[in-house]
Amino acid sequence: MTTSARHDRVKRDRDAVNLRSRAYESFTQRLLADEIRPGQFISQRELVELTELPLGAIRELIPRLEAEGLVKTVPQRGMQVAHVDLNLIRDAFQFRLFLEREAVAVFAQEAPEATIGALLDDHERIIAACAEAESNGGVQPALLKEAQDIDWALHLTIIDALGNAIISDAYRVNQIKIRLIKQSKTKLNTTVLVPTMREHLAIIHAIQARDPERAQDAIGTHILSARDRAIGLR
Repeated sequence: MTTSARHDRVKRDRDAVNLRSRAYESFTQRLLADEIRPGQFISQRELVELTELPLGAIRELIPRLEAEGLVKTVPQRGMQVAHVDLNLIRDAFQFRLFLEREAVAVFAQEAPEATIGALLDDHERIIAACAEAESNGGVQPALLKEAQDIDWALHLTIIDALGNAIISDAYRVNQIKIRLIKQSKTKLNTTVLVPTMREHLAIIHAIQARDPERAQDAIGTHILSARDRAIGLR
């Protein structure tokens, strides 16, 4: 094979990988934006229209979505998006609990002081902003979104600090399922916003104290509380 042919092959392979990545990102973005709904039956042609990507990319995307449990093929009916039910809630939160309890123990021992300080500042600021908003007409959607971003950021920071790409990738797939559950069952709202942030503060204070066991207990309490809200026990 000539040098030119090798370069062409490398470029084709790179383009194919980029197209598959774009198809995956497009699908998950639309799923989390409620343009594709949990439990919905959807065809390859509909995915082409939604993602504005070629059929070949969609066909290559589907095995990944099936492997990650985001879609399944139902005999005689076609392809169905993951349905939010009790099994999904239990499985997704159990997976999250196992990963985050171990990750936060490591984080409590190894996280830089600057990182911990930044997490603490973000949470104290958002709690103060919520208190001020409540005395001035209520919490607005922009503040809710900021709080949700801070929520996700804490958990991702703890997971990614492990420096393990396999764990980070698996966590992000599960996080998509958690976000689907929250969209269907327990969106962050004014009722749970401050209690959720205070649960986070308990985690951060344990990390700040370099107390792995306390951090594990705090994050376990937080995750189980979120699970119980999704199931309807709270």
